[in-house]
Amino acid sequence: GPSPWSLLPVELTLLSPPDAEKTPSYWNKGARRRLELALALQPAAQRAKNIILFMGDGMGLSTMSAARIYKGQLAGDSGEESILAMETFPHMALAKVSGVGWGGHSCCSCLKPHCTRLASRPTPSTGSAGTGTAYLCGVKANAKTLGLSGAAVYGKCHTTFGNEVDSVLHRARLAGKSVGIVTTTRVQHASPGAAYAHSASRGWYADANMPKDALQDGCKDIAYQLVHNTDINVILGGGRMYMTPKQTPDPEYPEDPDQNGTRKDGRDLIAEWLSAKQGARYVWDKKGLDAVKDDSVSHLMGLFEPKDMKYELNRNTSTDPSIVEMMEKAIRILRRNPKGFFLFVEDEIDHGHHSGRAKQALMEAVMLDRAVARAGELTSPADTLTVVTADHSHVFTFGGSTPRGNSIFGLAPKKAKDKRAYTSILYGNGPGYSIHDGARPAASLPDYRQQAAVPLETETHSGEDVVVLAQGPMAHLFHGVQEQHYIAHAMAYAACLEPYADTLTVITADHSHVFAFGGYTLRGTSIFGGALPGPGYCQPSGTLTVTRGMIQVFLG
Repeated sequence: GPSPWSLLPVELTLLSPPDAEKTPSYWNKGARRRLELALALQPAAQRAKNIILFMGDGMGLSTMSAARIYKGQLAGDSGEESILAMETFPHMALAKVSGVGWGGHSCCSCLKPHCTRLASRPTPSTGSAGTGTAYLCGVKANAKTLGLSGAAVYGKCHTTFGNEVDSVLHRARLAGKSVGIVTTTRVQHASPGAAYAHSASRGWYADANMPKDALQDGCKDIAYQLVHNTDINVILGGGRMYMTPKQTPDPEYPEDPDQNGTRKDGRDLIAEWLSAKQGARYVWDKKGLDAVKDDSVSHLMGLFEPKDMKYELNRNTSTDPSIVEMMEKAIRILRRNPKGFFLFVEDEIDHGHHSGRAKQALMEAVMLDRAVARAGELTSPADTLTVVTADHSHVFTFGGSTPRGNSIFGLAPKKAKDKRAYTSILYGNGPGYSIHDGARPAASLPDYRQQAAVPLETETHSGEDVVVLAQGPMAHLFHGVQEQHYIAHAMAYAACLEPYADTLTVITADHSHVFAFGGYTLRGTSIFGGALPGPGYCQPSGTLTVTRGMIQVFLG
Protein backbone atom coordinates (compact mmCIF):
# COMPACT_ATOMS: atom_id res chain seq x y z
CA GLY A 1 0.00 0.00 0.00
CA PRO A 2 1.09 3.58 -0.52
CA SER A 3 2.95 5.46 2.17
CA PRO A 4 0.89 8.20 3.81
CA TRP A 5 3.45 10.72 2.59
CA SER A 6 2.92 9.61 -1.01
CA LEU A 7 -0.64 10.86 -0.63
CA LEU A 8 0.45 14.44 0.09
CA PRO A 9 -0.13 17.19 -2.47
CA VAL A 10 3.08 18.39 -4.09
CA GLU A 11 2.97 21.77 -2.36
CA LEU A 12 3.09 20.10 1.05
CA THR A 13 5.91 17.64 0.49
CA LEU A 14 8.51 20.19 1.56
CA LEU A 15 6.82 20.67 4.92
CA SER A 16 7.71 18.59 7.96
CA PRO A 17 4.99 16.08 8.89
CA PRO A 18 3.81 18.06 11.94
CA ASP A 19 3.49 21.25 9.87
CA ALA A 20 1.83 19.47 6.95
CA GLU A 21 -0.75 17.95 9.26
CA LYS A 22 -1.91 21.41 10.30
CA THR A 23 -3.27 22.08 6.81
CA PRO A 24 -6.73 20.86 5.76
CA SER A 25 -5.27 20.01 2.35
CA TYR A 26 -3.14 17.28 3.91
CA TRP A 27 -6.15 15.44 5.30
CA ASN A 28 -8.49 16.13 2.38
CA LYS A 29 -6.04 14.99 -0.28
CA GLY A 30 -5.10 11.91 1.69
CA ALA A 31 -8.72 10.91 2.26
CA ARG A 32 -9.56 11.49 -1.41
CA ARG A 33 -6.73 9.24 -2.48
CA ARG A 34 -7.89 6.55 -0.09
CA LEU A 35 -11.39 6.82 -1.53
CA GLU A 36 -10.01 6.39 -5.03
CA LEU A 37 -8.14 3.28 -3.96
CA ALA A 38 -11.28 1.88 -2.31
CA LEU A 39 -13.42 2.58 -5.38
CA ALA A 40 -10.87 0.92 -7.65
CA LEU A 41 -10.60 -2.18 -5.47
CA GLN A 42 -11.92 -5.27 -7.23
CA PRO A 43 -12.15 -8.83 -5.89
CA ALA A 44 -9.30 -11.02 -7.09
CA ALA A 45 -11.60 -13.89 -8.00
CA GLN A 46 -9.16 -16.58 -9.02
CA ARG A 47 -7.60 -19.65 -7.48
CA ALA A 48 -4.80 -19.06 -4.97
CA LYS A 49 -1.76 -21.07 -5.98
CA ASN A 50 0.00 -20.30 -2.69
CA ILE A 51 -1.21 -19.46 0.80
CA ILE A 52 0.84 -17.89 3.60
CA LEU A 53 -0.80 -17.66 7.01
CA PHE A 54 0.99 -15.34 9.43
CA MET A 55 -0.15 -15.84 13.00
CA GLY A 56 0.91 -13.44 15.73
CA ASP A 57 0.38 -15.45 18.91
CA GLY A 58 -1.33 -13.03 21.28
CA MET A 59 -1.33 -10.15 18.77
CA GLY A 60 -4.52 -8.32 19.69
CA LEU A 61 -5.48 -4.94 18.27
CA SER A 62 -3.84 -3.03 21.11
CA THR A 63 -0.61 -4.95 20.48
CA MET A 64 -0.77 -4.11 16.78
CA SER A 65 -1.30 -0.42 17.51
CA ALA A 66 1.56 -0.32 20.00
CA ALA A 67 3.81 -2.25 17.59
CA ARG A 68 3.07 0.32 14.89
CA ILE A 69 4.27 3.10 17.17
CA TYR A 70 7.30 1.10 18.28
CA LYS A 71 8.21 0.39 14.65
CA GLY A 72 8.18 4.11 13.90
CA GLN A 73 10.20 4.95 16.98
CA LEU A 74 12.80 2.33 16.07
CA ALA A 75 13.17 4.25 12.80
CA GLY A 76 13.70 7.52 14.67
CA ASP A 77 10.21 8.94 14.15
CA SER A 78 7.55 9.87 16.66
CA GLY A 79 5.86 6.56 15.84
CA GLU A 80 2.19 7.35 15.40
CA GLU A 81 2.59 8.08 11.69
CA SER A 82 4.15 4.68 11.00
CA ILE A 83 2.37 1.96 9.04
CA LEU A 84 2.77 -1.78 9.52
CA ALA A 85 3.20 -3.80 6.33
CA MET A 86 0.23 -5.92 7.33
CA GLU A 87 -1.94 -2.79 7.59
CA THR A 88 -1.60 -2.17 3.86
CA PHE A 89 -3.65 -5.27 3.08
CA PRO A 90 -6.96 -4.25 1.47
CA HIS A 91 -9.31 -6.75 3.11
CA MET A 92 -10.09 -7.14 6.79
CA ALA A 93 -12.36 -9.08 9.12
CA LEU A 94 -12.73 -9.65 12.83
CA ALA A 95 -12.64 -13.15 14.28
CA LYS A 96 -14.41 -14.28 17.44
CA VAL A 97 -12.02 -16.40 19.49
CA SER A 98 -14.26 -18.21 21.96
CA GLY A 99 -13.97 -21.99 22.08
CA VAL A 100 -16.36 -24.86 22.65
CA GLY A 101 -15.17 -25.23 26.25
CA TRP A 102 -12.63 -27.06 28.33
CA GLY A 103 -14.13 -30.46 27.60
CA GLY A 104 -15.05 -32.57 30.60
CA HIS A 105 -14.57 -31.98 34.30
CA SER A 106 -11.82 -29.49 34.95
CA CYS A 107 -10.85 -26.45 36.90
CA CYS A 108 -11.29 -23.46 34.58
CA SER A 109 -8.04 -21.78 35.49
CA CYS A 110 -5.66 -24.61 36.29
CA LEU A 111 -7.02 -27.79 34.71
CA LYS A 112 -5.54 -29.88 37.51
CA PRO A 113 -6.69 -33.48 37.98
CA HIS A 114 -8.18 -32.86 41.43
CA CYS A 115 -10.60 -30.21 40.18
CA THR A 116 -14.15 -31.44 39.74
CA ARG A 117 -16.13 -28.44 38.51
CA LEU A 118 -17.73 -28.99 35.11
CA ALA A 119 -16.45 -26.44 32.63
CA SER A 120 -17.58 -27.65 29.23
CA ARG A 121 -19.34 -24.44 28.26
CA PRO A 122 -17.99 -21.95 25.69
CA THR A 123 -15.03 -19.93 26.92
CA PRO A 124 -14.78 -16.21 26.05
CA SER A 125 -10.98 -16.32 26.05
CA THR A 126 -9.27 -19.49 24.95
CA GLY A 127 -5.73 -20.63 24.29
CA SER A 128 -3.47 -21.37 21.35
CA ALA A 129 -4.51 -25.02 21.00
CA GLY A 130 -8.25 -24.52 20.62
CA THR A 131 -7.80 -21.45 18.43
CA GLY A 132 -5.21 -23.24 16.30
CA THR A 133 -7.69 -26.02 15.67
CA ALA A 134 -10.22 -23.37 14.64
CA TYR A 135 -8.21 -21.31 12.16
CA LEU A 136 -6.26 -24.28 10.78
CA CYS A 137 -8.79 -27.14 10.87
CA GLY A 138 -12.04 -25.23 10.47
CA VAL A 139 -13.87 -26.37 13.62
CA LYS A 140 -14.05 -24.92 17.10
CA ALA A 141 -12.82 -27.24 19.80
CA ASN A 142 -12.11 -27.67 23.48
CA ALA A 143 -9.28 -25.74 25.06
CA LYS A 144 -5.86 -27.44 25.22
CA THR A 145 -6.76 -30.06 22.58
CA LEU A 146 -5.12 -30.17 19.14
CA GLY A 147 -6.62 -31.21 15.82
CA LEU A 148 -9.71 -32.72 17.45
CA SER A 149 -13.38 -31.81 17.36
CA GLY A 150 -15.27 -30.60 20.42
CA ALA A 151 -16.25 -34.21 21.17
CA ALA A 152 -12.72 -34.90 22.43
CA VAL A 153 -12.02 -34.34 26.12
CA TYR A 154 -8.85 -32.66 27.35
CA GLY A 155 -6.35 -35.17 28.72
CA LYS A 156 -8.46 -38.22 27.78
CA CYS A 157 -6.58 -40.21 25.15
CA HIS A 158 -9.46 -42.52 24.29
CA THR A 159 -11.58 -39.57 23.10
CA THR A 160 -9.03 -38.86 20.36
CA PHE A 161 -9.96 -41.69 18.03
CA GLY A 162 -12.73 -40.86 15.59
CA ASN A 163 -12.66 -37.15 16.48
CA GLU A 164 -9.64 -36.14 14.37
CA VAL A 165 -9.97 -33.12 12.06
CA ASP A 166 -7.50 -32.29 9.29
CA SER A 167 -5.80 -28.93 8.87
CA VAL A 168 -5.59 -26.79 5.75
CA LEU A 169 -1.86 -27.56 5.72
CA HIS A 170 -2.60 -31.29 5.58
CA ARG A 171 -5.19 -30.81 2.84
CA ALA A 172 -2.76 -28.68 0.84
CA ARG A 173 -0.17 -31.48 0.99
CA LEU A 174 -2.75 -34.02 -0.18
CA ALA A 175 -3.45 -31.71 -3.12
CA GLY A 176 0.21 -31.89 -4.15
CA LYS A 177 1.38 -28.59 -2.73
CA SER A 178 4.53 -28.19 -0.67
CA VAL A 179 3.91 -27.20 2.94
CA GLY A 180 5.93 -25.64 5.71
CA ILE A 181 5.94 -24.44 9.31
CA VAL A 182 8.03 -21.58 10.69
CA THR A 183 7.75 -20.61 14.34
CA THR A 184 9.74 -18.88 17.06
CA THR A 185 8.30 -21.36 19.57
CA ARG A 186 9.03 -25.08 19.70
CA VAL A 187 7.67 -26.75 16.58
CA GLN A 188 5.61 -29.05 18.84
CA HIS A 189 3.86 -26.05 20.41
CA ALA A 190 0.10 -25.60 20.31
CA SER A 191 -0.12 -23.26 17.32
CA PRO A 192 2.05 -25.18 14.84
CA GLY A 193 0.92 -28.47 16.41
CA ALA A 194 -2.63 -27.90 15.24
CA ALA A 195 -1.35 -28.06 11.66
CA TYR A 196 -0.36 -31.73 11.88
CA ALA A 197 -1.19 -33.32 15.26
CA HIS A 198 -4.27 -34.87 16.84
CA SER A 199 -3.75 -34.76 20.59
CA ALA A 200 -6.01 -34.67 23.63
CA SER A 201 -3.39 -32.50 25.33
CA ARG A 202 -1.25 -29.72 23.91
CA GLY A 203 1.36 -30.59 26.53
CA TRP A 204 2.18 -34.05 25.19
CA TYR A 205 5.31 -32.77 23.45
CA ALA A 206 7.21 -36.08 23.81
CA ASP A 207 6.34 -39.47 25.25
CA ALA A 208 7.99 -38.37 28.51
CA ASN A 209 5.28 -35.71 28.86
CA MET A 210 2.43 -38.20 28.57
CA PRO A 211 0.64 -40.15 31.32
CA LYS A 212 0.95 -43.94 31.25
CA ASP A 213 -2.70 -44.52 30.44
CA ALA A 214 -2.46 -42.33 27.34
CA LEU A 215 0.50 -44.32 26.08
CA GLN A 216 -1.27 -47.59 26.85
CA ASP A 217 -4.37 -46.43 24.99
CA GLY A 218 -2.29 -45.87 21.86
CA CYS A 219 -1.94 -42.10 21.71
CA LYS A 220 1.22 -40.68 20.17
CA ASP A 221 3.14 -37.64 21.36
CA ILE A 222 3.19 -34.47 19.26
CA ALA A 223 6.85 -34.78 18.22
CA TYR A 224 6.19 -38.28 16.90
CA GLN A 225 3.22 -36.97 14.92
CA LEU A 226 5.33 -34.15 13.51
CA VAL A 227 7.54 -36.73 11.83
CA HIS A 228 5.00 -39.45 11.00
CA ASN A 229 1.69 -37.68 10.23
CA THR A 230 1.75 -35.11 7.42
CA ASP A 231 4.69 -35.00 5.00
CA ILE A 232 5.89 -31.48 5.85
CA ASN A 233 8.58 -30.09 3.56
CA VAL A 234 9.97 -27.34 5.79
CA ILE A 235 10.00 -27.36 9.62
CA LEU A 236 11.82 -24.46 11.30
CA GLY A 237 11.70 -23.42 14.96
CA GLY A 238 12.73 -24.74 18.37
CA GLY A 239 12.07 -28.04 20.14
CA ARG A 240 15.19 -30.23 19.82
CA MET A 241 14.84 -31.95 23.20
CA TYR A 242 11.56 -33.68 22.29
CA MET A 243 13.09 -35.36 19.24
CA THR A 244 15.98 -37.35 20.76
CA PRO A 245 16.42 -40.08 23.41
CA LYS A 246 16.73 -39.22 27.08
CA GLN A 247 20.22 -38.08 28.12
CA THR A 248 21.23 -37.22 24.53
CA PRO A 249 23.46 -34.12 24.84
CA ASP A 250 22.21 -31.03 23.06
CA PRO A 251 24.56 -29.95 20.25
CA GLU A 252 24.51 -26.31 21.35
CA TYR A 253 24.52 -26.81 25.13
CA PRO A 254 26.31 -30.15 25.64
CA GLU A 255 27.36 -29.28 29.20
CA ASP A 256 23.83 -28.46 30.39
CA PRO A 257 21.89 -31.64 31.30
CA ASP A 258 18.64 -29.66 31.44
CA GLN A 259 18.82 -29.29 27.66
CA ASN A 260 19.32 -33.01 26.94
CA GLY A 261 16.90 -35.12 24.94
CA THR A 262 13.81 -36.28 26.81
CA ARG A 263 12.37 -39.26 24.92
CA LYS A 264 11.84 -42.42 26.97
CA ASP A 265 11.15 -44.65 23.97
CA GLY A 266 14.74 -44.30 22.74
CA ARG A 267 13.67 -43.02 19.32
CA ASP A 268 15.71 -40.46 17.42
CA LEU A 269 12.96 -38.75 15.47
CA ILE A 270 15.39 -36.53 13.61
CA ALA A 271 17.20 -39.59 12.25
CA GLU A 272 13.88 -41.23 11.38
CA TRP A 273 12.78 -38.13 9.50
CA LEU A 274 16.06 -37.89 7.58
CA SER A 275 16.01 -41.54 6.55
CA ALA A 276 12.42 -41.34 5.32
CA LYS A 277 12.86 -38.30 3.05
CA GLN A 278 14.92 -38.04 -0.10
CA GLY A 279 16.79 -34.76 -0.29
CA ALA A 280 16.26 -34.07 3.42
CA ARG A 281 18.53 -31.83 5.47
CA TYR A 282 18.68 -31.17 9.21
CA VAL A 283 20.33 -28.09 10.74
CA TRP A 284 20.46 -26.70 14.27
CA ASP A 285 22.08 -23.27 13.93
CA LYS A 286 22.12 -20.23 11.65
CA LYS A 287 25.32 -21.32 9.96
CA GLY A 288 23.73 -24.58 8.95
CA LEU A 289 20.59 -22.83 7.72
CA ASP A 290 22.58 -20.38 5.63
CA ALA A 291 24.51 -23.26 4.07
CA VAL A 292 21.34 -24.88 2.73
CA LYS A 293 21.03 -24.23 -0.98
CA ASP A 294 17.49 -23.96 -2.26
CA ASP A 295 17.95 -26.45 -5.09
CA SER A 296 19.71 -29.09 -3.01
CA VAL A 297 16.90 -30.04 -0.64
CA SER A 298 13.26 -31.03 -0.89
CA HIS A 299 12.80 -31.25 2.89
CA LEU A 300 14.40 -29.08 5.55
CA MET A 301 14.18 -29.38 9.33
CA GLY A 302 15.87 -26.74 11.46
CA LEU A 303 15.59 -26.89 15.26
CA PHE A 304 17.50 -24.00 16.76
CA GLU A 305 16.84 -24.34 20.51
CA PRO A 306 16.03 -27.22 22.89
CA LYS A 307 12.65 -25.61 23.67
CA ASP A 308 11.31 -22.28 22.42
CA MET A 309 13.55 -19.93 20.51
CA LYS A 310 14.80 -16.85 22.31
CA TYR A 311 13.11 -13.46 22.23
CA GLU A 312 14.35 -11.31 19.37
CA LEU A 313 15.86 -8.85 21.86
CA ASN A 314 17.84 -11.72 23.42
CA ARG A 315 18.65 -13.61 20.22
CA ASN A 316 22.26 -14.45 19.42
CA THR A 317 22.33 -13.24 15.82
CA SER A 318 25.36 -15.40 14.98
CA THR A 319 23.85 -18.70 16.11
CA ASP A 320 20.06 -18.33 15.84
CA PRO A 321 18.19 -17.17 12.72
CA SER A 322 15.44 -14.57 12.91
CA ILE A 323 11.85 -15.25 11.92
CA VAL A 324 12.49 -13.28 8.73
CA GLU A 325 15.47 -15.44 7.81
CA MET A 326 13.62 -18.68 8.54
CA MET A 327 10.57 -17.58 6.57
CA GLU A 328 12.64 -16.53 3.56
CA LYS A 329 14.44 -19.87 3.47
CA ALA A 330 11.08 -21.65 3.66
CA ILE A 331 9.55 -19.68 0.80
CA ARG A 332 12.58 -20.19 -1.44
CA ILE A 333 12.30 -23.95 -1.00
CA LEU A 334 8.52 -24.25 -1.12
CA ARG A 335 7.93 -22.06 -4.16
CA ARG A 336 9.81 -24.49 -6.42
CA ASN A 337 6.71 -26.68 -6.46
CA PRO A 338 4.71 -25.81 -9.61
CA LYS A 339 1.50 -26.72 -7.77
CA GLY A 340 2.15 -24.08 -5.12
CA PHE A 341 2.57 -24.15 -1.36
CA PHE A 342 1.02 -23.52 2.05
CA LEU A 343 3.19 -21.89 4.71
CA PHE A 344 2.31 -21.26 8.36
CA VAL A 345 4.42 -18.59 10.09
CA GLU A 346 4.08 -17.89 13.82
CA ASP A 347 5.79 -15.38 16.09
CA GLU A 348 5.53 -15.89 19.83
CA ILE A 349 4.39 -12.44 20.97
CA ASP A 350 2.36 -14.25 23.59
CA HIS A 351 5.19 -15.21 25.95
CA GLY A 352 6.32 -11.61 26.38
CA HIS A 353 2.82 -10.58 27.39
CA HIS A 354 2.39 -13.51 29.78
CA SER A 355 5.51 -12.43 31.64
CA GLY A 356 4.36 -8.80 31.67
CA ARG A 357 7.31 -7.69 29.54
CA ALA A 358 5.79 -5.49 26.87
CA LYS A 359 9.05 -4.61 25.15
CA GLN A 360 9.75 -8.25 24.42
CA ALA A 361 6.23 -8.75 23.09
CA LEU A 362 6.20 -5.65 20.88
CA MET A 363 9.59 -6.44 19.36
CA GLU A 364 8.22 -9.83 18.36
CA ALA A 365 5.24 -8.12 16.72
CA VAL A 366 7.57 -5.80 14.82
CA MET A 367 9.58 -8.82 13.64
CA LEU A 368 6.43 -10.57 12.43
CA ASP A 369 5.59 -7.46 10.42
CA ARG A 370 9.07 -7.47 8.90
CA ALA A 371 8.44 -11.06 7.86
CA VAL A 372 5.15 -10.01 6.26
CA ALA A 373 6.95 -7.29 4.32
CA ARG A 374 9.69 -9.66 3.16
CA ALA A 375 7.15 -12.27 2.08
CA GLY A 376 5.53 -9.61 -0.08
CA GLU A 377 8.84 -9.12 -1.85
CA LEU A 378 9.29 -12.85 -2.44
CA THR A 379 5.77 -13.59 -3.70
CA SER A 380 3.08 -11.98 -5.84
CA PRO A 381 -0.47 -11.09 -4.78
CA ALA A 382 -1.54 -12.31 -8.21
CA ASP A 383 -1.21 -15.94 -7.11
CA THR A 384 -0.50 -15.83 -3.36
CA LEU A 385 -3.16 -15.34 -0.71
CA THR A 386 -1.51 -13.85 2.37
CA VAL A 387 -3.46 -13.79 5.63
CA VAL A 388 -2.36 -12.18 8.90
CA THR A 389 -4.22 -12.85 12.14
CA ALA A 390 -3.87 -13.71 15.81
CA ASP A 391 -5.09 -16.62 17.86
CA HIS A 392 -6.21 -14.42 20.76
CA SER A 393 -5.47 -11.13 22.45
CA HIS A 394 -4.11 -10.14 25.88
CA VAL A 395 -5.18 -7.82 28.71
CA PHE A 396 -2.67 -5.29 27.37
CA THR A 397 -3.41 -1.60 26.96
CA PHE A 398 -1.65 1.71 26.54
CA GLY A 399 -2.84 5.24 27.20
CA GLY A 400 -2.40 7.75 29.99
CA SER A 401 -2.87 10.84 27.78
CA THR A 402 0.75 10.71 26.68
CA PRO A 403 1.92 13.28 24.10
CA ARG A 404 2.65 12.31 20.54
CA GLY A 405 6.20 11.05 20.17
CA ASN A 406 6.44 9.88 23.76
CA SER A 407 8.26 6.55 23.99
CA ILE A 408 5.75 3.73 23.83
CA PHE A 409 7.52 2.37 26.92
CA GLY A 410 7.71 5.75 28.64
CA LEU A 411 5.88 7.29 31.57
CA ALA A 412 2.55 9.04 31.43
CA PRO A 413 2.89 12.84 31.78
CA LYS A 414 1.09 13.01 35.13
CA LYS A 415 1.42 10.96 38.29
CA ALA A 416 -1.31 8.73 39.64
CA LYS A 417 -3.36 9.61 42.74
CA ASP A 418 -0.81 7.84 44.91
CA LYS A 419 1.80 10.37 43.65
CA ARG A 420 3.69 7.68 41.77
CA ALA A 421 4.62 7.71 38.11
CA TYR A 422 3.21 5.04 35.85
CA THR A 423 3.93 3.81 32.34
CA SER A 424 1.53 4.38 29.48
CA ILE A 425 1.55 0.60 28.93
CA LEU A 426 -0.39 -1.35 31.55
CA TYR A 427 -1.76 -4.86 31.99
CA GLY A 428 -5.12 -5.82 33.42
CA ASN A 429 -3.44 -8.58 35.40
CA GLY A 430 -0.09 -10.30 35.70
CA PRO A 431 3.22 -10.36 37.57
CA GLY A 432 3.73 -6.58 37.38
CA TYR A 433 1.16 -5.90 40.11
CA SER A 434 3.46 -5.28 43.08
CA ILE A 435 4.82 -1.80 43.75
CA HIS A 436 7.92 -1.49 45.91
CA ASP A 437 9.31 1.53 47.71
CA GLY A 438 12.54 3.00 46.49
CA ALA A 439 13.95 3.34 42.99
CA ARG A 440 11.90 1.92 40.17
CA PRO A 441 13.77 0.03 37.41
CA ALA A 442 14.10 1.89 34.12
CA ALA A 443 10.91 1.46 32.10
CA SER A 444 12.92 1.08 28.89
CA LEU A 445 14.71 -2.10 29.99
CA PRO A 446 13.85 -5.15 27.84
CA ASP A 447 12.73 -7.17 30.87
CA TYR A 448 10.85 -4.38 32.66
CA ARG A 449 7.47 -5.61 33.87
CA GLN A 450 4.72 -3.09 33.26
CA GLN A 451 2.27 -2.56 36.10
CA ALA A 452 -0.78 -4.79 36.37
CA ALA A 453 -4.10 -4.22 38.11
CA VAL A 454 -4.60 -7.75 39.42
CA PRO A 455 -1.76 -9.85 40.90
CA LEU A 456 -1.25 -13.08 38.99
CA GLU A 457 1.77 -15.26 38.42
CA THR A 458 1.32 -14.86 34.66
CA GLU A 459 -0.75 -12.41 32.65
CA THR A 460 -3.78 -13.89 30.88
CA HIS A 461 -5.39 -13.88 27.48
CA SER A 462 -8.36 -11.63 26.83
CA GLY A 463 -11.61 -12.42 25.09
CA GLU A 464 -12.08 -9.69 22.48
CA ASP A 465 -12.12 -10.36 18.75
CA VAL A 466 -8.88 -10.40 16.76
CA VAL A 467 -8.24 -8.86 13.37
CA VAL A 468 -7.78 -10.80 10.12
CA LEU A 469 -5.97 -9.01 7.28
CA ALA A 470 -5.70 -10.42 3.77
CA GLN A 471 -4.46 -9.72 0.26
CA GLY A 472 -4.31 -11.78 -2.91
CA PRO A 473 -6.70 -14.20 -4.61
CA MET A 474 -10.08 -14.45 -2.86
CA ALA A 475 -8.93 -12.13 -0.07
CA HIS A 476 -12.35 -10.48 -0.23
CA LEU A 477 -13.76 -13.56 1.51
CA PHE A 478 -12.34 -12.06 4.71
CA HIS A 479 -15.00 -9.55 5.67
CA GLY A 480 -17.27 -8.62 8.55
CA VAL A 481 -17.27 -10.33 11.92
CA GLN A 482 -16.75 -14.08 11.67
CA GLU A 483 -16.21 -17.03 13.94
CA GLN A 484 -12.52 -17.90 13.97
CA HIS A 485 -12.96 -21.28 12.28
CA TYR A 486 -14.15 -19.44 9.15
CA ILE A 487 -10.51 -18.55 8.41
CA ALA A 488 -9.68 -22.16 7.54
CA HIS A 489 -12.70 -22.46 5.28
CA ALA A 490 -11.91 -19.25 3.40
CA MET A 491 -8.32 -20.37 2.82
CA ALA A 492 -9.40 -23.82 1.66
CA TYR A 493 -11.97 -22.33 -0.72
CA ALA A 494 -9.43 -19.88 -2.13
CA ALA A 495 -7.02 -22.70 -3.03
CA CYS A 496 -9.66 -25.26 -4.07
CA LEU A 497 -8.76 -27.59 -1.21
CA GLU A 498 -11.10 -30.08 0.41
CA PRO A 499 -13.98 -29.76 1.07
CA TYR A 500 -14.15 -27.14 -1.70
CA ALA A 501 -12.27 -28.98 -4.46
CA ASP A 502 -15.43 -29.65 -6.48
CA THR A 503 -16.84 -26.14 -6.65
CA LEU A 504 -18.78 -25.52 -9.88
CA THR A 505 -18.78 -22.41 -12.02
CA VAL A 506 -22.31 -21.25 -12.71
CA ILE A 507 -23.21 -17.82 -14.06
CA THR A 508 -26.85 -16.80 -14.05
CA ALA A 509 -28.72 -15.34 -17.01
CA ASP A 510 -29.33 -11.63 -17.22
CA HIS A 511 -32.93 -11.70 -18.44
CA SER A 512 -35.58 -10.91 -15.87
CA HIS A 513 -38.27 -13.02 -17.54
CA VAL A 514 -36.47 -16.33 -17.10
CA PHE A 515 -36.04 -18.39 -14.00
CA ALA A 516 -32.30 -18.82 -13.51
CA PHE A 517 -30.27 -21.00 -11.23
CA GLY A 518 -26.77 -20.05 -10.26
CA GLY A 519 -24.53 -18.98 -7.47
CA TYR A 520 -21.43 -21.00 -6.73
CA THR A 521 -22.47 -24.29 -5.27
CA LEU A 522 -20.66 -27.42 -4.19
CA ARG A 523 -21.06 -30.50 -6.34
CA GLY A 524 -24.06 -32.42 -5.06
CA THR A 525 -25.66 -29.41 -3.41
CA SER A 526 -29.47 -29.47 -3.50
CA ILE A 527 -30.96 -27.27 -6.23
CA PHE A 528 -32.75 -25.53 -3.37
CA GLY A 529 -29.57 -25.19 -1.29
CA GLY A 530 -27.47 -22.15 -0.57
CA ALA A 531 -24.62 -20.87 -2.71
CA LEU A 532 -21.02 -20.24 -1.74
CA PRO A 533 -19.74 -16.66 -1.69
CA GLY A 534 -17.73 -15.41 -4.62
CA PRO A 535 -17.07 -16.89 -8.07
CA GLY A 536 -16.63 -20.61 -8.43
CA TYR A 537 -13.43 -21.50 -10.21
CA CYS A 538 -12.28 -24.95 -9.04
CA GLN A 539 -12.82 -27.26 -11.98
CA PRO A 540 -11.25 -30.69 -11.50
CA SER A 541 -11.70 -33.27 -14.22
CA GLY A 542 -15.16 -34.79 -14.36
CA THR A 543 -17.09 -31.74 -13.17
CA LEU A 544 -19.39 -29.63 -15.28
CA THR A 545 -18.85 -25.96 -16.01
CA VAL A 546 -22.00 -24.10 -17.02
CA THR A 547 -21.66 -20.62 -18.46
CA ARG A 548 -24.83 -18.58 -18.70
CA GLY A 549 -26.79 -21.64 -17.61
CA MET A 550 -30.55 -21.14 -17.22
CA ILE A 551 -33.86 -22.94 -17.07
CA GLN A 552 -36.80 -21.27 -18.77
CA VAL A 553 -40.13 -21.53 -17.01
CA PHE A 554 -43.19 -21.30 -19.26
CA LEU A 555 -46.25 -19.99 -17.50
CA GLY A 556 -49.74 -20.91 -18.83
